[in-house]
Amino acid sequence: MSKHTAQHPAEKGEFAQAVGVSRGGRTTKIHCLADAGGRIVALALTPGNIADISMALPLLEAMRPTKRLIADKAYDANKLRTWLIQHEIEPVIPGRAARDIVYPLNRRAYRRRNTIERMFGRLKNWKRIATRYDRLAINYLAAIALIATTTQWLG
Repeated sequence: MSKHTAQHPAEKGEFAQAVGVSRGGRTTKIHCLADAGGRIVALALTPGNIADISMALPLLEAMRPTKRLIADKAYDANKLRTWLIQHEIEPVIPGRAARDIVYPLNRRAYRRRNTIERMFGRLKNWKRIATRYDRLAINYLAAIALIATTTQWLG
């Protein structure tokens, strides 16, 4: 007689494959840095239940932007702001509503964040990316890189 026990997702290798369980089901987050033209220059995957801010510093250390970092409210953290200022990079990040300290926001520069939203929209036009057919994270990451290269760098 075999004994069946429920396995934790990490034991099944889901975390290693960048699959997380959240309110919407099994999901994966695509994190990237893009240049001023909206072309991806650094890319990473995490399970969907991991905070966006967790990948900010690893991506920034791998590929530093030259002048400024434009990001949304999910990236409003003192640690990130301090790192950016130490590396002479202007943080263009709106503050969260619950923040006690109000930082100035370069609204003119922040309007360019739509470039990133459009870039993600173009990626998600590809059904393979929008639905993640690939079981292995490396295959999914390769598909994203291939599509980004052909649509953003060659097209």
